[in-house]
Amino acid sequence: MLDIKYNLAKTHKEKPDQGKLGFGVYFTDNMFIIDHTEGIGWHDARIVPYAPLSIDPAAMVLHYAMESFEGMKAYRTPDGSIQLFRPDKNAERMINTNKRMCLPSLPVEDFVQAVQALVKAEADWVPSQEGTSLYIRPFVIATEPHLGVRPSKTHQFIIICSPVGAYYESGINPVKIFVEDEYTRACPGGTGFTKCGGNYAASLISQVKAHELGYEQTLWLDGVEHKYVEEVGSMNCFFKIGGTVYTAPCVGTVLPGVTRMSCIDLLRHWGIPVSEERLPIADIMKASREGKLEEVFGTGTAAVISPVGELRYEGEVAHINGGKIGEVTHKLYDTLTGIQWGKQPDELGWTVKVN
Repeated sequence: MLDIKYNLAKTHKEKPDQGKLGFGVYFTDNMFIIDHTEGIGWHDARIVPYAPLSIDPAAMVLHYAMESFEGMKAYRTPDGSIQLFRPDKNAERMINTNKRMCLPSLPVEDFVQAVQALVKAEADWVPSQEGTSLYIRPFVIATEPHLGVRPSKTHQFIIICSPVGAYYESGINPVKIFVEDEYTRACPGGTGFTKCGGNYAASLISQVKAHELGYEQTLWLDGVEHKYVEEVGSMNCFFKIGGTVYTAPCVGTVLPGVTRMSCIDLLRHWGIPVSEERLPIADIMKASREGKLEEVFGTGTAAVISPVGELRYEGEVAHINGGKIGEVTHKLYDTLTGIQWGKQPDELGWTVKVN
């Protein structure tokens, strides 16, 4: 168990209007920091006032992208209490990311303790308006000042929090997806399965291209054959074809999303067939032409479930379910958000109260 020292902010920021929070715009009064030093391990866990970081210009994170991050939320329930959704899974994923990125990891129980401690300290920042939540961003950075490509000898694990608004302010409207057939997001043996900043920076060029074509997001294909669907921007992607729900396997090039995992668990709990076999984009477009592509949706922490109403691949456009949210997509959204905000019973034991 971490021995966390508290030096909380003496003055408090003005709370923003809960109806105008946006996403990642406002930040709470305090943050969690713990240092890591080679030969010593993790030390000096503390919650301190939110402030700019002081790092050396030669810090290795700035030159070699030696960092990782997670994304999760705290939810205000109808009785006024606060809960987290499967925080142990975020901790486990960060351990897997950090192993690949040659970064140190906090044990699962310490990760969850740190998150709970900061959220409890910032309890007044957890909004209560419908659909709002407190977004939690844990991250690790390499802080050693050294210009040379090797693992860093010093690091910091930091958590910051941001109150965020309802992702769908005017209802759940299906998005339009552009299928990327030029650039590559990830290849076998690479970092595609990790949550590191470099993956997202490298994906921006396709997002810009998609926006220029009138599409909100990019669906990436595999990096070897440019044949199999993988993930959408910052979301995993699901396709309901002929009664079966398909999603790309997490075999090294796809992020193992916590929401993805939860959707698969729910679908199987409901008796809906789920396939994690590789799915060619050609099969999806063929299913669309034959009227068998029933639903498409993305999953992630920010939106939870994002229905897809249109796919464009090599000039061909697939229209899904008349541009409306599908039945299974809607049921997943209602169930997950119901559990997260404490409006439905948590029969699977996914939520953790912030004591």
